Amino acid sequence: MRLEYFQMVDRITRLDLESRLIAASCQVPDQSPVFEGHFPGHPILPGTLMIETMAQTGGWLILAMLRFTRMPFLMQVEKAKMRCFVPPGQLLTSEVSLLHDGSGYAVVKGSISTRDGALGDRKVADAEVRYGVVPFPNDRMRDVMLQAARRVGVPESLLDAA
Repeated sequence: MRLEYFQMVDRITRLDLESRLIAASCQVPDQSPVFEGHFPGHPILPGTLMIETMAQTGGWLILAMLRFTRMPFLMQVEKAKMRCFVPPGQLLTSEVSLLHDGSGYAVVKGSISTRDGALGDRKVADAEVRYGVVPFPNDRMRDVMLQAARRVGVPESLLDAA
């Protein structure tokens, strides 16, 4: 994660277009200017950035399913729950499934979990996210998204058609 740049997804760890599922690894940094104000002496990942993490993970799923022909933009968040604090240094897993795609919008259901020692995985947040899905506003943005897709590990076969 590069919080200051809103780059929440480090690596896609699972992408199953047939099942309409994606999982991503997201390492919360040990240090970030975000933690200087949230909160001094008790740094935690802001809930809005947890929602952004789920939204970006879902965005990668939609981009992959559409072979980078259209761009999802966050439009609405529903049923969002932050279940516990996330301190710096935590490794998060963001998992998202596609609920709807069509008519110019898409809806996903996402969750974030972290490994909690002997207790196993612990869910820290979940939400439903709605996107407007529109043509890329320009070629430059599409090119930047394709570069970012390579960085996070979208399979090259999904970029070939792009």
